[in-house]
Amino acid sequence: MTTLRASRTQEALDVVRDAPSLLAGIEAFDAVALAARQDGAAAGPVLQRAVDDPADDLAAIAAVHAAAGGARTATPLVLPLLSSPVPFLREHAAWALGFGPPLPAAVPRLTGLAAAGGFTGTLAAATLEAWDTSPRGRPDGRGGAAPRAEGLTVAQLFLHADIDGSLQSAGKGDTGGIATLLVHLGDALLADPRVSRVLTLSRSHHGQDRTPADLRAPGHHYVGVPLPGPVRHSADTWHLRDAVRRGLREVLTAAGPVDVLHLRMADVGSWAAAEVAAELGIPTVLTLAPDPHALVAAREAAGALTRATFGPVDHAEHLVFRVRLLRDLAARSAHLVALPRPDLERDLRDLLHLDPEAEAQRLSVVPEGIDLGPLRRAARAVTTTGRDVIPPASREDLAELDAVLCALPPARRGLPLLVSVGRLHRVKGMATLVEAWARDPRCARRCNLLLVGGDLADPTDDEEEQLSLVAETVPPGEEAGRGLLLAGHRPNETVATWLAAVRHGRPGLAAAGGVYVSASLKEEFGIAILEAMASGLVVVAPRVGGPATYVEHGVTGLLVDTTSQDALAEAVVTALDLAVAPGAAARAEHARTMVAERFGIGTMAASLAGIYDRVHREAPS
Repeated sequence: MTTLRASRTQEALDVVRDAPSLLAGIEAFDAVALAARQDGAAAGPVLQRAVDDPADDLAAIAAVHAAAGGARTATPLVLPLLSSPVPFLREHAAWALGFGPPLPAAVPRLTGLAAAGGFTGTLAAATLEAWDTSPRGRPDGRGGAAPRAEGLTVAQLFLHADIDGSLQSAGKGDTGGIATLLVHLGDALLADPRVSRVLTLSRSHHGQDRTPADLRAPGHHYVGVPLPGPVRHSADTWHLRDAVRRGLREVLTAAGPVDVLHLRMADVGSWAAAEVAAELGIPTVLTLAPDPHALVAAREAAGALTRATFGPVDHAEHLVFRVRLLRDLAARSAHLVALPRPDLERDLRDLLHLDPEAEAQRLSVVPEGIDLGPLRRAARAVTTTGRDVIPPASREDLAELDAVLCALPPARRGLPLLVSVGRLHRVKGMATLVEAWARDPRCARRCNLLLVGGDLADPTDDEEEQLSLVAETVPPGEEAGRGLLLAGHRPNETVATWLAAVRHGRPGLAAAGGVYVSASLKEEFGIAILEAMASGLVVVAPRVGGPATYVEHGVTGLLVDTTSQDALAEAVVTALDLAVAPGAAARAEHARTMVAERFGIGTMAASLAGIYDRVHREAPS
């Protein structure tokens, strides 16, 4: 009978082992836990064998989580793993115990792990907190003494940037396209009569007070959530969960009635914000993006991630935790927003394991949008004849670009520009683009490469890593001579002017017919790509994800496998040809019109305002 009872656990583990993909295996974890609870103590030996199997880290992780939920398997199997020399087993043990009943014998070890810090310590602290059944007060963030405004109050969060309305830090550190999006979106939401107040929440450091005195007044408010210590990349901020919760609780309470909180990714900010929102009674809306799902799938398809190598990678990047966190955030949310993808229903099922039909009532597809105003002003400034009629700000932006271009040797000043705008982070592929361009003679002879983004004076660790990779291809001191221009981050309005200049050229410094390239490993939608298309530039973009829904291959741009340097270089050459081929002006106008009609920031704001209004009306009173 013992063998028969344990067969349910064995069968469930076999489903994990035989799953067609790593993501499907992760999705099967819950079935293993259920089978182990049904089998009771008999499941122990089966789970132990899985934990000890070096050939399948995924099944080992599934076994740890299953064992932690059983009163008769947690103590003999999971408790020892809290001291395991295998980091990923130790980490999952600390996390998984939080989903089972309190285990007093584990408290000292969990306390020690929590004190040691890091991601494992954060999970250990979360487990200790989950076992604490003492009552907590739940203040009402939707009520308060402040009178309710005529329209909705919407809070939107991106923790890993210092966001302000001027976008002076765009492209620096983690302050990429999403920061630009939230600034323009917040302003556009206020134009909708259903919204009267927008709170854009981002980080502040070193005790900096960024809570506006008039926080309860109508308008777009930029509010800093205090975070201790130096500025860190998002992957290194999980240990700040408690600080983030305290800061968000303080800000949202001070803001008075908040009707909806929009979350956008499975990071520490969303993790903490979802908990605080539940405490304060604020409904959440979640933008779904398959991250890290798409990355896991791509690595597995390329053979770079296997069951036998999964554990160490998971320990470094917290893949299982992020996958399951996104699932939990989705389950808690009042409404889900999906970005367009070429095969959205398939990706929802295969990557996110959501049933589009079952979620139809609370799932909306909303494309991101861009503010077309700066791009139109930039086009007029660059194409206007007569210096006196060009706005002073545009003159300054063009002077800055000319100063950058003047570093080129005379022999290279008649070439068009290949431009890429974004953060200096490995996922954005800037170093890959440099290598593809520099090592293909056709690219290097035909164009100069302008990279806009990153803090060159005080780079973060991620930025330093990318700059080092660039230096391996083009040694320091040789950049301009070989046609590589590193311009660092620039304000959004400046970037708009530069994109127009890449399209139309700069007299004596750069030829017309430049091209925009996004070499990102993954791009969920691509704000910078849309801005380039609205500027009339031919674009090279990743063939997977959002860009494939709006880039017309061979017409307005090229869709390419950005993980292949050869494919990237070939696409650049083809794009340069396309930019000057007969009909180029008509194709540029076609791209601009398409972006204006489908992807204006006002269109996006109207769709989201409707969702927020519905969520508010359907929220429990």
